[in-house]
Amino acid sequence: MTFTPDLVAELELLALFNLSNTQEGLKVHHVAAPQAIAAAQRLHDKGLVTQADGGYLTSLGLEAAEHAQSLVTILSVSENA
Repeated sequence: MTFTPDLVAELELLALFNLSNTQEGLKVHHVAAPQAIAAAQRLHDKGLVTQADGGYLTSLGLEAAEHAQSLVTILSVSENA
């Protein structure tokens, strides 16, 4: 499996969610980068977020965001070591 630009854009959005407050969502505005707008739509289509422009994480989305953010943390630590 390769990390396509679409997949990376989705992972970047998942990494932006605040996992310590599930009542805090994201809004991808119409003036955002086209990649971010499309990523939000794909995450919605996959059932990970509640709205096509972001919204809140679903239970599956929360799990995905936790994994995405853990991966970023792991890779960042090895980068700084």
